[in-house]
Amino acid sequence: MNTSDKIKPDWAGGDFLSQFVNLLIQTKPIFSVMKYQARRVLIKTAEKKGIPWRETYQQLEGSDVKALLPEITDTTVVYPDYYQVPFHAYDDGNLCWKAAFEAESATYSMALRVWPKEDLSWLTAQERLRHSFHQVLENYSPNPVRDILDIGCSVGISTQALHNYYQHRQETSIRTVGLDLSPYMLSVAKMRDTEGKISEWKHANAENTGFADDSFDVVTLQFLIHELPRTATRNIFKEALRILRSHGVLAIVDNNPKSAVIQNLPPVLFTLMKSTEPWTDDYYTFDVETTLSESGFDYQTTVETDPRHRTIIAIKP
Repeated sequence: MNTSDKIKPDWAGGDFLSQFVNLLIQTKPIFSVMKYQARRVLIKTAEKKGIPWRETYQQLEGSDVKALLPEITDTTVVYPDYYQVPFHAYDDGNLCWKAAFEAESATYSMALRVWPKEDLSWLTAQERLRHSFHQVLENYSPNPVRDILDIGCSVGISTQALHNYYQHRQETSIRTVGLDLSPYMLSVAKMRDTEGKISEWKHANAENTGFADDSFDVVTLQFLIHELPRTATRNIFKEALRILRSHGVLAIVDNNPKSAVIQNLPPVLFTLMKSTEPWTDDYYTFDVETTLSESGFDYQTTVETDPRHRTIIAIKP
């Protein structure tokens, strides 16, 4: 892995470059162009590698997925302010069908961008991305694993991959739950789960899941916390501690602030990224490991699992 000595990119936090980029983003005409270009980067990457972006969207648009929304939606859920801002180039953030219909293709496209110089298929890139995380997690997991919660599951790609990884390694059955704040994403997740492998697709705020104490052996936050203000992340850590059993594992995989690849992104790319990720500065200056310890976890390790990402493991005492 290629890790920098710097603890964060110059384009994040309070540095001059970061402030200049933020000023550009706050200029509406420039922001509109950035938002459009950010989408184009993902779509071009997808189409170049054969990811059926438009076809998948059209298939979902013509399916019965919208009929699942009333069943999935918990009408008592209150959306926090941070979740009701433009996000990922969508004016309604994750609370719309467009975001849900494009999430799968965008996920596959992002995995390809981890290894831009390698001629990988999107399937290989996705498998490599998930497997590197699962291998680290397995080293710290209880044996056997009975109950898994994937927080911020989006359309369920991470949830199904995690479930399959563990289920193939033990004979006893596993209860796996995918939780997300977007009922639109969860509706697509439920439709994608054609074999019904996932026990529940739960619409809830991760800061208050509604699960009983000591309910899970493994809780994962996969590519989630860079999308949150640190106050929300702290609350999620405390909630994860509550619902994990003793010796249960909290596993986080996300962007690595020390990654030389991320720190040396071309100005066009890091500007586009900041324009669609409102909590970028908060994330890249956030001490995750210390916060886990302060929240009551026994912090274990941080591992560079690929050129862009790190896996962080903590255990409930």
